Amino acid sequence: MERQAKFEGSEGAQPRIRCSGDWTFATARSLEAELAQLAAPAATAPVNLDISGIAKLDTVGAALLTQLRRNLGKAAHFVGGSDLHTRLLDRVAAAEPTPPPPRQGPSMLMQPFVAMGKLVFGAADDVGSASGVQGRILAAFGRTITLQAPLRFPAFVHQFEQIVLRAIPIVALISVVVGAIITQQTILQLRTFGAVIFVVDLAAILMFREIGVLLAAIMVAGRSGSAITAEIGSMRMREEFDALRVMGVDPYQALVLPRVVALVLGLPLLAFIGAMAGLLGAAIVARFYGDIPFEVFIERLRGAMTMTSVSVGLIKAPVMAFLIGLIASIEGMKVQGSSESLGRHTTSSVVKAIFVVIVADGLFAVFFAAIGF
Repeated sequence: MERQAKFEGSEGAQPRIRCSGDWTFATARSLEAELAQLAAPAATAPVNLDISGIAKLDTVGAALLTQLRRNLGKAAHFVGGSDLHTRLLDRVAAAEPTPPPPRQGPSMLMQPFVAMGKLVFGAADDVGSASGVQGRILAAFGRTITLQAPLRFPAFVHQFEQIVLRAIPIVALISVVVGAIITQQTILQLRTFGAVIFVVDLAAILMFREIGVLLAAIMVAGRSGSAITAEIGSMRMREEFDALRVMGVDPYQALVLPRVVALVLGLPLLAFIGAMAGLLGAAIVARFYGDIPFEVFIERLRGAMTMTSVSVGLIKAPVMAFLIGLIASIEGMKVQGSSESLGRHTTSSVVKAIFVVIVADGLFAVFFAAIGF
């Protein structure tokens, strides 16, 4: 029997769609194609779905008719159908799941509080993730020092080269520039009091206690932290972590621990190099801007540079390095299966690592000042 679904009625009349033929499972594919090409009526009046011409109707055809009525809007209704067809359509319509009501967003007054709540819950989730990843890293380190699972030395050497050795030029360059700027501004102020020579003491204390380690940590967070997140995230996307677990290899032991150990051992070296480079920049500026000869600068530096100042920077560096590695690993583990997720978590890793490093440096400064160290 012929099947058709088309609009009937002249302009100004009530729109009508006349359906005829067999509306069953056997004809469903062709009916779907016809309905997809059906043009919606331009009139705003309710649409009549005339089903008087339907010969056979099963649940598949009833579902198609119900979907057609739903697409036409609430004003569309069936006319001309037999009692059997009407009851079947009612049952199919009742069996369809009711879509949930549209969710209304928060008002403009509540939006700041909602954003703050999301921030708090996100921070709590980060703390929970940090606890889990930290435990796994420490467990892997415990197995290493107890010789249950040796550290993968080739991986460690490779990561040490990437994280530390290749970062020395940029850390040294930035430290020289920052040391020169700080010295120039300090000389400008001390010249008023005739105490330019004390710029050496200030440079020595700042570079070893604060600036050297902080600059090195920020550079490592931006350079190596992002790389660790991207590498781990890419492995997560390619399901390499799951493959390692299937082979009986702990991913934290094989992939995460060498990177974290390289960070912890390498950042103190970078901090010391950065401090020395900063003093080099300070000496150059002091010579040409403060008229302090290099011999006088070095002699004054010997008295100003104490083991305490050097120790403070070397104590901070491993803690900051562990925090950077922890955050980079956490964000890498959160990567899902898309490049957008990888980019988002890489950016988040850098921002969080720099923020945590600066906060940790402030806490260290308060702590050392409180104990007189």
